Amino acid sequence: MNDFKMTRRHFGLLAAGVAAASAIPFAARAATGETAVAATFPGNWEDGYRTVLSPLVKEAGYGLTIAPSMAQDQLAKVMASPGNPPYDALLMSPGQMAVAIDNDIIEKIDPSRLKNWGMLDPAFQGEYGPTVTIEVNGIAYNPDLVPRPKGYRDLFENPAYSGLVSWTGFGSNTAVMAYTEMAKIFGSGPDDMDAVFKVFKEHPEHLKGVVDSTNHQMTLFQQGEIAVFMCSTGNVARLKSMGLKAEYVAPESGAPAAPVNIHLTKGAKNLDAAYAYMDAAISKAAQDKLKLPPTEMFPTNKDVALTPEIEAYVTREQLGNMVYPDWVAINKSRADWIRQFDALVAG
Repeated sequence: MNDFKMTRRHFGLLAAGVAAASAIPFAARAATGETAVAATFPGNWEDGYRTVLSPLVKEAGYGLTIAPSMAQDQLAKVMASPGNPPYDALLMSPGQMAVAIDNDIIEKIDPSRLKNWGMLDPAFQGEYGPTVTIEVNGIAYNPDLVPRPKGYRDLFENPAYSGLVSWTGFGSNTAVMAYTEMAKIFGSGPDDMDAVFKVFKEHPEHLKGVVDSTNHQMTLFQQGEIAVFMCSTGNVARLKSMGLKAEYVAPESGAPAAPVNIHLTKGAKNLDAAYAYMDAAISKAAQDKLKLPPTEMFPTNKDVALTPEIEAYVTREQLGNMVYPDWVAINKSRADWIRQFDALVAG
């Protein structure tokens, strides 16, 4: 990990995820009676954390309730009730973390309460909570339906992809990372969204492929209605685990990436259980399992070896060469971009 150097600006402060998810909590009551309520992304994250972390937290003497919720929804719920937060711990990328810090809804952690803290590279030891994985983003495609895309430009200029590409709005972190890269390619820099909107106007067939979430895109992909969508490597791992033809491409312009951190909610009711949950998430026991299909999460515990499947996406040495967006800058314009893109899609 010596080659992986990221500034605090990249790692410590950054933006948002979108879409609501139904919360069906799973409570593992412990002998102490203290149970942490942990907000976790739906899908692979929910399944993996429920299966892998709940038993580890129980072994530590606590319970764990997994509450699936996208990061933007986590923020909204805690900000609506800061004096009585619905979660003890949040799961977020740097963009949401910046918003959470600005609104004083998360607090700095006490690393001495985490026995696995020393197993993290310093780059993963955030003062507001540990990094549990790095999400690497790119392009998913079905090799039976379309050729391997070179990058974002290819999707608009090669007729082989016409009508087969799906996009999501600016509420999605994955989408925003793709759009900021496209703004560099088609415009003057990562904040030149006018250039991105222009490309979509010139290719209305792409606007027909805009849906509300990555989960929706994966359903369409399974049904063969689309052949390409912007993704994380975890999305491709999940599709492959279901027996589907899905491959990942790192765009030729660079693969966007974002760290994912667990945060301690300010005013958390079950502090001991929350720390037990956090410690379990960065343990070798947990990350050795979560690195396997169908989750294939990049391990941040330095004692956990990468699988050949993960190394095919990214190695530890390559992490520093990923594209890490400036989420602080993105947050300043994001609401306006959402309005403009939604209006464009609506016609």
